[in-house]
Amino acid sequence: MAEHNDRIPLPMQILVGVDVVAIDRFREVLARHPRVVERLFCASEQRWAASQSDPVPSLAARFAAKEAVMKVLGRGIGALRFRDIEIERSPEGRPIVVLHDSARDRAAQLGVARVDCSLSHAAGVALAQAAALSMVDQRST
Repeated sequence: MAEHNDRIPLPMQILVGVDVVAIDRFREVLARHPRVVERLFCASEQRWAASQSDPVPSLAARFAAKEAVMKVLGRGIGALRFRDIEIERSPEGRPIVVLHDSARDRAAQLGVARVDCSLSHAAGVALAQAAALSMVDQRST
């Protein structure tokens, strides 16, 4: 087996994050703390959710996406602001991750140009997976 030489740059690395949210539990949190929507979600996310007959599954999926993106960026809750990660929709309905401020800065530090995600909700849970390519050796970040 060949020895690793630290002077040779590592190839691109795939960064992945996954998160699951219990929709009923999220609904209870929103009922107890209605202002949490404003703290966690950007205006475009709030508008999209409000257009749904039941906004909670959409908000729960976007919350899961934000957490999955935080995992991609190697940060936990509190290290990045939730509103610095925005989940928009393409005209075709595909989720688009838009990074702002602290999240954009962290992505640049990791050599990440784009983060993609996938959202789903069914059977009482919302699920999100996020992935990105990094051009930076993750051992040093």
